[in-house]
Formats: sequence, structure tokens, C-alpha cells
Amino acid sequence: MKHTSLHIAAVTAALLASTGLVQAQPASPAKPKVEAAAIMDTVYDLYQGDVVKIDAKTRTITFKNKEGESSFVAGPEIKNFAQIKVGDHLSVTYEVAVALELIKTKSDGIRSKQEASAVTTAQPGQKPAQTITNATEIIADVVAVDRTKKTASIKGPNGKVTVVKVKNPELLKDIAVGDVVRALFIDRMAASITPGKK
Repeated sequence: MKHTSLHIAAVTAALLASTGLVQAQPASPAKPKVEAAAIMDTVYDLYQGDVVKIDAKTRTITFKNKEGESSFVAGPEIKNFAQIKVGDHLSVTYEVAVALELIKTKSDGIRSKQEASAVTTAQPGQKPAQTITNATEIIADVVAVDRTKKTASIKGPNGKVTVVKVKNPELLKDIAVGDVVRALFIDRMAASITPGKK
């Protein structure tokens, strides 16, 4: 059993729990207002495997894929344990999306960073599933613009410079070095168990 599989199993166990890994705030992270400005929307498959064994007494689930087997104990927080069957498929994914609104704001010398997190879980009677979404909105300085490459370099409150590429070049039309813009970064990690192929 590989260490990677063990790590993924641990992440899966935490994700499938009905309680969140992070403290969820009342409001869900806002959806990017300018979808056309998304500079990154990438989904990474962290783990794919099938349930090959279930020990109801110890609540141990064993998954198998081409890399081997991995097991984890489903704690009492996983309410829908009884819905898991041998042959079910486990999927753990990680998604990153960035929306660059490029909306100018008044420069008051303050660069801010706001974070919000939300957790969604499966309903009673459904297969276990959970998605953790984190959203970070920053007010940043534009330090470089390359209209040929359709990129803008923005410097956030921590001093880190991020080069972002926009899908819609019109967004860069009125943006110049020294402008202050708002950017929204979103990442999601999701784990779900679905019925296996018959």
C-alpha cells in the first residue's frame, strides 16, 4: 500500500465527514461575477478507486485502483455509511478557479484580503459526499500589463506578485500599471462515492 494512497484515504475520510474541515461562514463564497475572465479552471483527479471490501463492525472501507489498495476507518461522523456498497466508486478531486474582475477601485493605500469557506454534504439516504470550497478576494496593485500575451501582473497585500492571463482581452483595455483591481481566487476539494458500473 503506497503512502500516497494512505494520504488520500485520510483526506477522503475527513472530506466525507458531515462536519467541516474548516469553519464555514454563514454566506457561501460568491461565484465569480466575470466568468469570461477566468484565468484558470483546472480540475485535478487526486484519487479514483472502487470499494472492494467493507467491514461493518469496524467501519473500515477498502478501496482499490491500479496503484493498489488503501483503507480507512469511517468514523461516526459519516452518517451515510450504510449507503456504501462493494463496487461503489470513490472520486476525490481538487479544482482551482481564478476570476479576475479587473474592476478599478479607489486607491486609499489599503490592500485587503478576505477569505470565506463553505462546506456542502450529501443529504440523508444519499451516498456520502462532501465539497469544501474556499474563496479569497484580494485588492491588488497592477504592476505590469502585457496586452499581447493577455496577461496582467498583480501584487497583493502580502507582496506576492501573481501573473494572470485573461480570456477576454477587452478586460485589459483600460487597465494600466498603478491601477488597483479586485481578484477572486476559488479552490474546491470534493470527495464522493457513486454507484459502480454494472
